[in-house]
This record gives sequence, C-alpha cells and structure tokens, in this order.
Amino acid sequence: MLSRVAENLYWLGRYMERAENTGRIVNVNGNLLLDLPKGIAPGWQPLIEITGSEESYRQTYSDFEERNVVRFLVGDNQNPGSIISSLSMARENARTIRDVIPRESWELINELYLYARDNLQSGLSKRGRYGYLKRIMRASQTFVGLSSGAMSADAGYEFLCLGRILERADMTTRIIDVRSASLIPSETSGLLPFENIQWISVLKSLTAYQMYRQHVQARVRRADALRFLMLDNDFPRSVYGCVALVDESLKELPTSEAPRSAVARLEKVIKSGDIAKMAESNSALHGFIDQLQVELGQIHSEIVRTYFHMEESAKPRTQSQAAATA
Repeated sequence: MLSRVAENLYWLGRYMERAENTGRIVNVNGNLLLDLPKGIAPGWQPLIEITGSEESYRQTYSDFEERNVVRFLVGDNQNPGSIISSLSMARENARTIRDVIPRESWELINELYLYARDNLQSGLSKRGRYGYLKRIMRASQTFVGLSSGAMSADAGYEFLCLGRILERADMTTRIIDVRSASLIPSETSGLLPFENIQWISVLKSLTAYQMYRQHVQARVRRADALRFLMLDNDFPRSVYGCVALVDESLKELPTSEAPRSAVARLEKVIKSGDIAKMAESNSALHGFIDQLQVELGQIHSEIVRTYFHMEESAKPRTQSQAAATA
C-alpha cells in the first residue's frame, strides 16, 4: 500500500471520530447545564480546554459565552478542530482514496459534509442544535459500521481503525481530565449530591453510562467511574480498551515493532495508575493524564515515522495542531 493512501485512511478515521466526539460533548454539556444549579455549573469554557484550543479561541473571541463556544467548536472554519473543518478534511481525504473505501462510505461522508455546511445556522441555534449534532454523530457511527461491514480487513482497514481509535483515546483522556477539574470541590459537602450528576455527564460524553451501570452495577461515583473509563478492557471507549484495539490493528501491519513498543509502554503506564489516589486528588489525576497524553503522542509519532515517512517530534499535540498537519 502506498504511504500516501495509508496516511489518508489514518486521518480519515481521526477526522470522522473527532467530528462525532465534538458533537457529543457539545450536546452533553448543554444538557448538564440544565441539570445543575446555575452557580456551580461549569459553563462552556471547559469544552475549549477539552479540545486543547484555548489559545486559538482567544485570538477570535473575548469571552466564553455559549454562542461563541458553540460557533467555534461546530462551525468555525478557522478552527481546524471544529466539526465543519473535521468533516471538510475527512471529505478531502476520502475523495483522494475513493477507490480504496466502499462507494457507500464516500457517498455518506460527502452527503454528511454538505448537510453540515448547508444547515449550519440551524445547528448553531439552541432550537436546532441537538438534532443537527445528533445527525452528525449518527452518520459518523454509520460510517464505522459501513467500514467494518463492507471493507476488506486488509492493511487499509487497519490504518483507518488506528486513526479512529487513537483519536478516541485522546478524547477520552481529555474529557476525564478537564471534566474532573471542573467538578465540585470535595470540601463543599453541601453540593456533593450534584457530583453524581456531573460524573454521569462524564460517562454520557463518552457514551459510557449504560455500560457503566451494566458492568459496575452501582451508583455513579468518582472512583468507580475513573476505574471503568481507565481500565475496563471490555468497553471500547476506555483508555485501556482503546490501547488494546490499537495493538490489535498494529499486529496486522508489517514492521510494527516500534509502534507496538510504544503501545506496550502506554499499557504499563495505565496499569500503574493509582485510581484511589486519583479519585481523591485532581492534581494526581491531572499528572497521570499528562503521562497518558505523552505516550499517546509517542504512538502517533511512531506510526508516522514507520508508515508515512515523515519525521515528527514525540511531543504530544493538541487536536488543532494535529488537524493542521493533514
């Protein structure tokens, strides 16, 4: 397979997953603000922090009002991590490899981008936003289904999976990190009943709430939620679950020793995490997430060096920085 084709498939997977994840956190945040008292609601700034684009955001917007944040994340063409930018780049990557992916996949991506572009104003309104984002998320999930059900399980499919799963792991760590930092401080005992609602929002941001209840079979608590989202090997959106899937894809590719070594290092870091300590301390959790981000960046860099013939540093990158390289 040509390295150019492999790279296009990799970034196609990343961009489609990014569009879905961004839509999910915007919708979930809107619902969370309705459930919490106004004085303790986290507002919209955490969404900018989750996507790692605060510096870029401040170049255009002076505050973190809902209207500005939603526009930046959903429809700002100057933000390479916005939904409209992600779908545009996914469409461009798919266009150049139409002979590699199923025709139905190309048609789906093309139609989704045109829908997102033509209905953007509705998507930015409070009345139309939920339906607009839900359609984008459903179409992204349909793309995953089409890929797994109608694409040969060859090297091209594995590169598509690698991009999607690494993007998913990255977003999972970001959501845990930023959402945890914005949760209610433990010393405010009078507000502790609302902590349950906020951790439910963390799980829902990752489509993990029902699976948490099924596997943990207990009310939502910080320590249990962290353990499930970090370590559960059966849940495909947990950090460890994503890493295991990355390794499965790399096994099917030639000369994968360096990327798989980076994966093995990340697995050790995940297993070494002290969940009990992280459940008590935001600083401990933040430091651990920083480690995960560094290791995820290493995996990405090793994949690029091995298969795409480009030299990159091992420094972890924000989503917006990653988008700018494709």
